[in-house]
Amino acid sequence: MKAILFDRFGGTEVLREADVEAPQPGPGQIRVRVEAAGLNALDGKIRSGALEALFPTPLPSVPGHELAGVVDALGEGVRDVQVGDEVLGWSDTGSYAEYALATTVAPKPADLDWQHAVALPVAGETAERVLNLLGVTAGETVLMHGAAGGVGTLAVQLATARGARVIATAGPANQEYLASLGATATVYGEGLVERVRALAPDGVDAVFDVAGKGALEDSIALRGGTDRIVTIADFRAHQLGITFANGPQERSAARLAALAQDAATGKIVTTVTAYPLARAATAQQVSDAGHVRGKLVLTLG
Repeated sequence: MKAILFDRFGGTEVLREADVEAPQPGPGQIRVRVEAAGLNALDGKIRSGALEALFPTPLPSVPGHELAGVVDALGEGVRDVQVGDEVLGWSDTGSYAEYALATTVAPKPADLDWQHAVALPVAGETAERVLNLLGVTAGETVLMHGAAGGVGTLAVQLATARGARVIATAGPANQEYLASLGATATVYGEGLVERVRALAPDGVDAVFDVAGKGALEDSIALRGGTDRIVTIADFRAHQLGITFANGPQERSAARLAALAQDAATGKIVTTVTAYPLARAATAQQVSDAGHVRGKLVLTLG
């Protein structure tokens, strides 16, 4: 099968297309013929070697943590999925490949296409886990930094669905986009504290940092301390006494199935930019540069 892999750490130039053997499902696993693979900022950080201490990566390695595709083979003991089923979920092996293994998947609704389906597993789980960690409830005001990306797009909608007000930061080009998701948008950068205080005179109840671009000090000023601030992107968090949400993913097939149904019916909106598998290096360059609107995905169909 064709796959994108890297056999040394570095920039996107280390990514290459190769022919490798298709993986075989073990007990409890399925094999999926991948139609779309999700691309996350974490992929580039792992590829660079920057996170080797946190995520030891045997080389060569195929990137990718989420997939959408058609079940191709079943491992021993699998009963709730059949060959030919259309699914989305988390990959046990790298998903930048024609075939990948998975353990936790949900049915793909017929009205949800592959590209928008694969935008859900990692971003949806991360958004919901952090909102739960922050304890966001109705009537509260949540500040989200860098909210225009894949995680932020879903986090804004999930928070507003709880009845919270979201003040979301992004660059000038994404202000209307965030407003369309239900957020009160403002630009990041110098003067952010004053802008947020003008928008929320009574203060913000929680802060979700998706961007990791130096907004934690402003967040502390706005909260009056480090309580109820969580980042998924700023590795200075522990130095500042802030929670870094790097715990294990809570992979729930049932929750993913519900999110997929909401996306299929338009209750949840996803935004994707797609690249063919052969252009994975270009897609990771875009991801590494930041300022992505919605989700980057790789297509194989």
